[in-house]
Amino acid sequence: MKIYEALRWASSFLTEHGFETPIAEILLKHLLKIDRAKLFAMLQDELSPEVETAFKEALEKVAKGIPVQHLTGVEDFYGRQFVVNENVLIPRPETEELVYGLLDRIGRLFPNELPLSVVDIGTGSGAIAITLAKENRNLQVTTVDISTAAIEVAKINAANLAADVRFLEGDLLQPLIMEDAKVDVVVSNPPYISEADFQQLATNVRDYEPTLALVGGVTGYELYEKLIAQIPAVLKEKGIIAFEVGVGQSEHVAALIIGQFPHAKTEIVLDINGKDRMVYATLS
Repeated sequence: MKIYEALRWASSFLTEHGFETPIAEILLKHLLKIDRAKLFAMLQDELSPEVETAFKEALEKVAKGIPVQHLTGVEDFYGRQFVVNENVLIPRPETEELVYGLLDRIGRLFPNELPLSVVDIGTGSGAIAITLAKENRNLQVTTVDISTAAIEVAKINAANLAADVRFLEGDLLQPLIMEDAKVDVVVSNPPYISEADFQQLATNVRDYEPTLALVGGVTGYELYEKLIAQIPAVLKEKGIIAFEVGVGQSEHVAALIIGQFPHAKTEIVLDINGKDRMVYATLS
């Protein structure tokens, strides 16, 4: 089977099973250890029997619901490659938008004040924290996660990407409160799916990504409530709060912030698909 034939067959297979066709290209690049340009230059080449077998086996796993990122072991985020596994949430494109918006607001609120301290709560793979540290070298980034296994993955990513990030284990802001630390920025993409909605998730998310990183309690707001109640203990008078939220949650989360910080300027920002995904609050 030639490469172009394998891709065409795989695309039909994925469509038939309700999956996106680019998965075929991702798997084949991974198995051949080549980039996209090289793959397209080799379309007329024959696949070895070993690779063809491995390709079909991988596609069968995808059809059963295993995320393609768990087969390749990586996911791209903000132009960098992050190691992922079953212990961390796979980084999503909308989270890239959260980071982009936060970097912009940091630049506007703190044009000349350096260095700045940032804490990323529920860091998972470290995608947010590491990206912030790499994109703005003036940020001193600390992360907190309750999962030891997730922290180990994030540490691998920080080492691979040469990012200077500090890792703490604990529940939300508690480790910083214990240190009596103060920060300029709090950012978080916390678990925000309700227990009822969790049961309706796609199999490749519900059965293979960590429940701890997905479910935010009975209503989905519990962790926002707890985290926002803790923020006054660590955020400086002038600061930024940045949250990713579930679709339809933005108004309630913004109201929770205003309840704690009546003078904060809150913004609800839509993602590229027009969904309310980000809530920013600026204190000045």
